[in-house]
Amino acid sequence: MLQVISLLLENKPGALMRVTGVLTARGYNIETLTVARTLDPELSRMTIVVDVDPILRAQVIKQMNKLVNVLQAVDLTESPAVCRELVLIRVRAPLEMRTAILKEAEIFKARVIDSSTEGFALEATDDPEKVDEFVQVMRSYGDIEVIRSGAVAMSLEAKKLRLQPPIATPTGSRDANGVSHTGRRPGEARASGGDGATRQEDEVEVTEES
Repeated sequence: MLQVISLLLENKPGALMRVTGVLTARGYNIETLTVARTLDPELSRMTIVVDVDPILRAQVIKQMNKLVNVLQAVDLTESPAVCRELVLIRVRAPLEMRTAILKEAEIFKARVIDSSTEGFALEATDDPEKVDEFVQVMRSYGDIEVIRSGAVAMSLEAKKLRLQPPIATPTGSRDANGVSHTGRRPGEARASGGDGATRQEDEVEVTEES
């Protein structure tokens, strides 16, 4: 069964490899993966859709939270969340089918981004299930080319994570955002090891607010 995981991690070389390494080493198939930096350029938000047995979901999240560079990993599979995916479809169809294609695109709230004598290029954004349905409908009209972005998910829980950049402060102190520091930025004092290395103790405590 597919599991949707949202991770907040440091925007550093090797961070992506460590995360995917944990999944692939255990034989989990990654369906989609998207990642981009947050408002804080030192942090990135990653959304992973991976095929994991339901009874192993909690274990996967625990493994993610132990990784170097990962500040927070959350399972959004059954939590209140919004999940969206972008799809670009190029449809090649005869002239007599153009009107029907445009009507179908309107139903799925897709927009035409290019038109030619061969057909249309369409763009749609929706939850992955609706995107699957849109692709199947367009396939019935002729030859198509499909490019999908992969899922992007955001929690709708009342709690929200503060994304202000961490500030180096004296050992044991907390900055204005409630983040505990050891006088180093996240990732500077880590346990040695390979791509699956874990953090020493709880050097960075990410707090949430209601």
